[in-house]
Amino acid sequence: MNSGIRILLFGVLLVLIDLYFYQSIKTVLANSSAFKKNFAFTSYWSFTIFSLLLFLTPSFFTFSDFPKFVRIYVFSFVVMIIISKLIGSLFIALDDIIRFFRWILSYLLKPSSLVSNSAHVNPHAISRLRFFNVIAVTMAAIPFSSFIYGMVKGAFDYKIHKVKVVLPNLPLDFNGLKIVQISDIHSGSFISASPLETAVKMIQEQNADIIFFTGDLVNNESKEMNPFIEVLSKITAPMGVFSTLGNHDYGDYVTWESQLAKEKNLQDLKDIHAKLGWRLMMNEHVSLKKAESEIALIGIENWGGNLNFPKYGDLKKAHAGTEKYPVKLLLSHDPSHWNMQVTEEFKDIDITFSGHTHGFQFGIEIPGLVKWSPSQFVYNQWAGLYSKNDQYLYVNRGLGFLGYPGRVGIMPEITVMELFNA
Repeated sequence: MNSGIRILLFGVLLVLIDLYFYQSIKTVLANSSAFKKNFAFTSYWSFTIFSLLLFLTPSFFTFSDFPKFVRIYVFSFVVMIIISKLIGSLFIALDDIIRFFRWILSYLLKPSSLVSNSAHVNPHAISRLRFFNVIAVTMAAIPFSSFIYGMVKGAFDYKIHKVKVVLPNLPLDFNGLKIVQISDIHSGSFISASPLETAVKMIQEQNADIIFFTGDLVNNESKEMNPFIEVLSKITAPMGVFSTLGNHDYGDYVTWESQLAKEKNLQDLKDIHAKLGWRLMMNEHVSLKKAESEIALIGIENWGGNLNFPKYGDLKKAHAGTEKYPVKLLLSHDPSHWNMQVTEEFKDIDITFSGHTHGFQFGIEIPGLVKWSPSQFVYNQWAGLYSKNDQYLYVNRGLGFLGYPGRVGIMPEITVMELFNA
């Protein structure tokens, strides 16, 4: 099926959804003035036409040539409305199911021959239930309002999550070691450096001994980072800033003019890590020293266990030579790596630091009561601290966003972890 046919079918689907959902609006406004009805009709279908034109434009123009604001926010706004209409349509469908059974019953229980004035009244005509249509419009408005709030407020509502972990083998010199972890900046999703300036200020205020970044600095291309190098280079710590790559950093999700261009993009991104002053860990380990003591920090390239994400990481190579260290910390972008390899083959790795999931950028978190997100249907470990036997995993919820330019319920995170030996 070529792209033209796909676009046509998608356009037809959009129109059908709009026609179906508009029935609820007509029912809700049945007793309203002509002005309100005309205003609703004009507004509704004008936006529908705008949505169709917007989705058609990439067929004639290169999507990457669109202004960044349009690519990130306008398209997302249209998608949010479509999703909200789909949610509302579920309740219209419920109304139609009820109408169908009422129509069947009208033939079984109330024959038309027994109804007076049969020449003027159709006894089998079943009107829409206004209650369900009000619910449909309301249920469409709730997610839409939440999505808008998530874009305006949630996307940049940075939260600090403080965690304490006890490692019995931790050298006394490292007792109280403070680690700040950030992940998934996705710089290509930002249209301004201002939110990142706020985040960097919060990071620096934690006075961390060491800082970890666990992948996905960009969405696709290294050039996305150019406007943000200056602000992110302000992230510093006495023991250094260490980073690793995520699945988006390799440029696997765009079409390159050649393999050489793709390789150059990755090298440019590595150079940007260096410009930031971050030590990029590429399937290797380093020694972290305090006074006379040492522990190991291991960092690998992306190793995806779910959804066919790439496995560029080589933990066996990175781990080799770490046997002498009493504690080992691992930077690995994808948390599925922990269950699938770390806890199975490398039982001496004490803590793994990951990101990747973003907590789906949507969910409900009430400490001690509720922790839910669609992420949990894909990842067993998707946000926060997990343990298995004597090994730990921390999954950072991400600092940025991808796709939907906002967050609802799962806020962007700055992790502050302290290590103790008792």
